[in-house]
Amino acid sequence: MEVLFISGIFLSFFIVVLLLTKKQKAMTDKILAIWIAVIGIHLLGYYFNQMGYWEKYPHLIGVTAPVPLLHGPMLYLYCLYAFRGNQKFQPWDYLHFAPTVAAYLYMMKFFLFYSPTEKLMVDRGEIDDFRTFAIGLLIAILISGLVYSIFSYRLALKHKRRIDRQFSYREGISLGWLRNCILAIGLVFLSAIVVYLLRDLLGIPFQFNPEYIIYTIMIIFIFYIGYFGIKHENIFINTLPITNAETETAATSEKYKHSGMNSSLARGLYEKLVKIMEEEKPYLEPKLSLSELAQGMGISPNHLSQVINQEAKMNFHDFVNRYRVYEFLQMAPEKTHYSLLALALESGFNSKSSFNYIFKKQKGLSPSQYLSKKTQES
Repeated sequence: MEVLFISGIFLSFFIVVLLLTKKQKAMTDKILAIWIAVIGIHLLGYYFNQMGYWEKYPHLIGVTAPVPLLHGPMLYLYCLYAFRGNQKFQPWDYLHFAPTVAAYLYMMKFFLFYSPTEKLMVDRGEIDDFRTFAIGLLIAILISGLVYSIFSYRLALKHKRRIDRQFSYREGISLGWLRNCILAIGLVFLSAIVVYLLRDLLGIPFQFNPEYIIYTIMIIFIFYIGYFGIKHENIFINTLPITNAETETAATSEKYKHSGMNSSLARGLYEKLVKIMEEEKPYLEPKLSLSELAQGMGISPNHLSQVINQEAKMNFHDFVNRYRVYEFLQMAPEKTHYSLLALALESGFNSKSSFNYIFKKQKGLSPSQYLSKKTQES
């Protein structure tokens, strides 16, 4: 276990160095660097405690106690600025750190006026001065972690809807890896809640230190961040604010009642759109966006989105990829010497994974299964 802790601590600070030495640092890089440093300090504090350093150096006691309050806010701010684009840090964002600051201010009496012996007695429970505060801090940490994880996941879902509404592809802007990070943080705090409920509230004894479960997940998370976070550092879109994603892409008449477009005009534009899709085949461009297609039609992206939502009953992403699947099925019987991937790329898809996912979503079978079934039927 000691080796795992040392590896996690070392990797944490190594990632921080890599992020801070980048030539062109985005706001997300700075937030991630601070967050990973916080995690490293958290792990280091717990490691020192387990190694008995608090007994040798009592002034270390409690120094990192409020640090876990930072994990939730840092996760949320990282997601917020990743989806929002590289903007300056806003003054109101500092409010997320208020609970941590308040906790440290409350502990100033302990840090400054308690002797080493008194600090040891507090840590061992022989002095109850901070017992209520410690319980309250633990509850605040657990609630904060779960709540911020939920809020961060909601941001990721909103970002996905924005992509589906305005882009026909997801490679390079998909944040599946970040959603996994959010779930991992949520799992850390959920595990902590379970451990503390079983051990401290219900009095169930463990044959091992159950906190190792929590910190093992945290260290695995660091390794995950180290690989995927840096590998995918440029996957965020910086041109569209997240506020555009506040509504669902599944349009309703209520959503567009003030758009100035009546049903007959929407129908006419949709017929024009279908003609363009069938004759000019703009969907063959792998990175076709809503703005580009709207520009080609001479209308605004919002109006094009409304037309697709109301008339086709789907978002832009699904609308375009429906044509790509159709194009693939048209070519498959004629170009039997082509591989499925080659046909998919010719149809406008830009990766095997997105092609397989979209095809199965639309047809209920994988491309090979679907073609095999059609061959047998014919």
